[in-house]
Amino acid sequence: MSTPQLRIEVASIDAFILRLFDRIDEANMPWMLAAGTRLREAFGTALIDLVPSYTTLLLHYDLQQLDPRQARELIAGALSDLSPETRASGRSHIIPTWYDPSVGPDLEPLAQRKQIGVAELVQRHSQREYQVFALGFTPGFAFMGLVEEALAAPRLTTPRKRIEPGSVGIAERQTAIYPVESPGGWNLLGRTPARLFDLNLPDYSLLQAGDRVRFEPVDRAEFIRLGGDDTPLESLQ
Repeated sequence: MSTPQLRIEVASIDAFILRLFDRIDEANMPWMLAAGTRLREAFGTALIDLVPSYTTLLLHYDLQQLDPRQARELIAGALSDLSPETRASGRSHIIPTWYDPSVGPDLEPLAQRKQIGVAELVQRHSQREYQVFALGFTPGFAFMGLVEEALAAPRLTTPRKRIEPGSVGIAERQTAIYPVESPGGWNLLGRTPARLFDLNLPDYSLLQAGDRVRFEPVDRAEFIRLGGDDTPLESLQ
């Protein structure tokens, strides 16, 4: 298991990027969670925001309570002798997903490129549990991984102008769900009725860094019963 090598980079007058790792790895997450816990305890009310990603933490602090030198000292103290989080952290989610070309137009082309059947692609994407590494791009958009290497696919050369909420896709070795209508260049496999972004949810997002996600294939009837919109993507362009 790799251990973090802390590098502190200035992001703005009141924020630092804390770089713990150089490459994406599922084994990073226990360290990232432990670092987040330590930093929140150390900064207390002086912490404005702490945003995790695959390898870094963006730390935004209150300049009225701390100057940059004091903030650096708190960071160094909090992350000295760091140990990975050993307890199960985050929540587990089962995300019902209708895998179908009408809502996942890249499902068949991707299966063809990988020289496997659509059913096998669906089975291989849905059998794996994914870690939520970070939130970004749009509210509630969770970057998850890692997709098995054999299914990895680059982003589309030309992004689509409109992606429906709930669309499930792959980009490189990441998988994600579009929480709101937006442009996007991920390879779309299907759609879920789950609401990823909702002002009534804690922190407004169903998924948080450290959560674990498994996609559960459902048929069209179950997708609609759960509140899904089966309008084909092509008709919305």
